Amino acid sequence: MFSGIGWLWEVSLHLITDGVFVNCGALYGPWLPIYGSGGLLILTLLKKFRTKPALTFVLILVVCGILEYTTSYVMEMNTGLKWWNYTGYFLNVNGRICAEGLLVFGIGGMAFIYVLAPVFDGWIQKIRPLVLKAICSLLLFVFICDSVYAHFVPNAGEGITDYE
Repeated sequence: MFSGIGWLWEVSLHLITDGVFVNCGALYGPWLPIYGSGGLLILTLLKKFRTKPALTFVLILVVCGILEYTTSYVMEMNTGLKWWNYTGYFLNVNGRICAEGLLVFGIGGMAFIYVLAPVFDGWIQKIRPLVLKAICSLLLFVFICDSVYAHFVPNAGEGITDYE
């Protein structure tokens, strides 16, 4: 769910700022795994800090900063392509992360922990286990197919990887 929300967020940003649809990310489906990974990391790693929102916010910045920097580096080293570049942004580190992006992830992470995850958990709890397993299996299969295809033919081009 968080991967899908991340994709919607990025696509919406392009629609609002550029007026065009851009299928962001290295994959072709409506998901950005970095958002899903980030969501899962902050939900699991920071669970014991949930009673301390200020500390949780700072730790979200750290977790998301490490994840985004590492993901950017690994993706670029593996493909030679850049899916984002924050050069010129305030407090950027090698163009891979920046203060503005981390603050957005911090706010989003707080929303994930305190609002979205509990709501989604309530919805998921209402789905019959057999139906939930079927939905998850189908999504996993499509995601794996997308990942394998994108490994050989990364989603690239204008608005996606045209960062210098």
